[in-house]
Amino acid sequence: ENESISNPDVVTKYKAAAKIVNDTLAAVIDAAKPGAKIVDLCTLGDKLITEAAAKEFKGKDIEKGIAVPTCVSVNNCIGHFSPPADNTATLKEGDVAAHSLVAVDGPAKGRAADVVAAAHAAYEAASRLVRAGRRAKEVGPVLSKIAEAYGCTLVEGVLSHEMKRFIIDASKAADDFEIEEGEVYAIDIVMSTGEGKSKVVDEKETTVFKRALDVQYQLKIKASREVLSEINKKFPTMMYGLLECINHNLLQPFPVLYEKPDALVAHFKGTVLLVPSGVDRITNSTLQALESDKSIEDAEVKALLATSLKTKKKKKSKGEAPKAVEA
Repeated sequence: ENESISNPDVVTKYKAAAKIVNDTLAAVIDAAKPGAKIVDLCTLGDKLITEAAAKEFKGKDIEKGIAVPTCVSVNNCIGHFSPPADNTATLKEGDVAAHSLVAVDGPAKGRAADVVAAAHAAYEAASRLVRAGRRAKEVGPVLSKIAEAYGCTLVEGVLSHEMKRFIIDASKAADDFEIEEGEVYAIDIVMSTGEGKSKVVDEKETTVFKRALDVQYQLKIKASREVLSEINKKFPTMMYGLLECINHNLLQPFPVLYEKPDALVAHFKGTVLLVPSGVDRITNSTLQALESDKSIEDAEVKALLATSLKTKKKKKSKGEAPKAVEA
């Protein structure tokens, strides 16, 4: 079976998943007000994804559900924060929460505005640079210019990467390779007001794991077999928030990562399909009102951000060959 985006049925499924993500993200952002418990936001996101996925492609034998549990990473937390039910942490006025927003009424200001603006601009730039025929190494220098313009730093070790069915981080990640038409990429941007270095503060905070497809081991304990059976049945190759089956590397942990305590981190992530007309970005990246006293001055970067993601065909006059122009 053709599982690439040259198959219209595959594109339909990607877009159905994207609509669920977009609707869920909008609902979680709307609920992310000062005083909201982080665990409640994560639970809301997971509930909405599960319910919406269950309604799609009914009557067909399609595995569906949560790919990655909802994570809400606040201030200096870089990612993977999806706390257990007894966690009491709440959003406070002025907190920066990823997928990124500042928990304030009215426009965000100061360094919080800078880091969110930098992350969003970098996300927009990367979405335009990940095009068929380009090389991945062309992306990094542009993102670094954007970070510098806002007095921020890209977080080290965060890679935008290719995705395939059931595989959230396929073979190609942002090193140096040619980007090809028909591929699907996750654009993953994490920006920091600090040094861009991450560390694990407490391994016991880890609640997000990914099933390792290439590892086989006969579990000896019945409870472990039951847990792994449940993962394979509901989430066969996906991340899921469980604290079991990490022995023998059957599950790969995604620890909660932090910047230095006084840093603020902003995060935007989305999915793009590389189609013949250019880039089809199927997920949303809502941006709140920001008041930053910093801006991008580099002419090439500004020109890039002014371009369209897709290329439109110019209508031809009689006897004139069609020309492709940027929308």
